[in-house]
Amino acid sequence: MSQTRRNMRNTKLWMNILWILVAVYAVAEFANTVFSLSIPLALLLLVLVAFSLVHGAIRYRWSGIATFIVICLVVSNILENTSILTGFPFGHYHYTSGSALGPKIFLVPVLIAPAYFATGYLAWALSNVLIGEVRRESSALTTFAVPFIASFLMVVWDLCLDPGASTVRHIWIWEQGGGYFGVPLTNYLGWFFTVYLFFQLFALFLRVRKAGAEVTWPRSYYAQAVVMYAVIGLTFVLDYLVVGTNSQVTDAAGVVWQTRSITEAAATISIFTMIFAAA
Repeated sequence: MSQTRRNMRNTKLWMNILWILVAVYAVAEFANTVFSLSIPLALLLLVLVAFSLVHGAIRYRWSGIATFIVICLVVSNILENTSILTGFPFGHYHYTSGSALGPKIFLVPVLIAPAYFATGYLAWALSNVLIGEVRRESSALTTFAVPFIASFLMVVWDLCLDPGASTVRHIWIWEQGGGYFGVPLTNYLGWFFTVYLFFQLFALFLRVRKAGAEVTWPRSYYAQAVVMYAVIGLTFVLDYLVVGTNSQVTDAAGVVWQTRSITEAAATISIFTMIFAAA
């Protein structure tokens, strides 16, 4: 068997595994929401990380996706810790002890890092679909446009996630509250700054990286990342449809919010941002 044919068979095998990971994640999220199975967040993140790691390695090789991980984790961890200490760039907040995010590295729980990587890679991949690939010969416009769009795709995920995680479940606390269900605008500006920074650094890495043989990936390859991103968006819609109870929660500034309003807002935003972009 020739090396080329062997590589094609290996790639096909990995792509089948990726579809399995998409299905596993979708079923697990559905089971958690509908049947209250309480599958640990760490296991859900493990599936997402495995997907992003393999999907990225197929396209960028292991060295390329490892570079993405290092840039992502270093930038995000430094800026998260900086914000907790100083308020820049996200605003003043802190993670609570004993949350589902596990023990902390410095001031940031260990599960924050894989969440940044896994979701960040999906946002990057979807931006590639919308704008194009960043390669050594890519134009300056593509090199800056892909990180720019990917940053919006990443931030809209937090638009859906943050109020429920902070104001409702108190996984982290915004110490001065905020106008968006207890979350301040500075959080989203800080998010955009942070994720744009590591996306842009990775794009510049791809521009200077030694070019290998150019490969045209099938549409199904990109569809896997798009579907996984859409599944994440659909979880907010499912949560709104299934969880019908309403209660009052109070943020750190003393403002009272309705939990039903928070889940409805998350579902609405997800439909018109995450799911729209994936469609």
